[in-house]
Amino acid sequence: MRETLKSITVYCLALLYVVVGFKHFTDLDFFLVIIPPYIPYPELMVYTSGLIEITSSLLLISRKTRKYGALGLFVLLIAVFPANIYLFNSELAQSIYGISRQDALIRLPFQIPLLVIAYWHSKEKTTKEFDILCVALFIPTIIYFLTLG
Repeated sequence: MRETLKSITVYCLALLYVVVGFKHFTDLDFFLVIIPPYIPYPELMVYTSGLIEITSSLLLISRKTRKYGALGLFVLLIAVFPANIYLFNSELAQSIYGISRQDALIRLPFQIPLLVIAYWHSKEKTTKEFDILCVALFIPTIIYFLTLG
């Protein structure tokens, strides 16, 4: 049962990350809005992060490459965190996204469960307790991100 739940979460994440990764190429402006001004070559950064997101997501699918895909997503989530902080601090970005400063603040801690879940998928063997924690984190996190539209 634990293995089945872990498989379901990995395939759901792979699909969601692939979709978001492709959005980097189909809706560049959506991501440019939250690139902090101190980041050089913002277009290149959006395309690069999208490519890493797609590649890492596809690596999640196979058990042989899952560790690398999960670690790629883990590093990517850390690398793009400044964009989430910028969204919190930028009234312009908030208005373009149609969210409030409070909405942007709520979004920040949701990066933690995504990091924990990516770490979980990088490990072949985990404890029952950690599996339960990750499944418990997965459900509200995915629901939250699906409601973002």
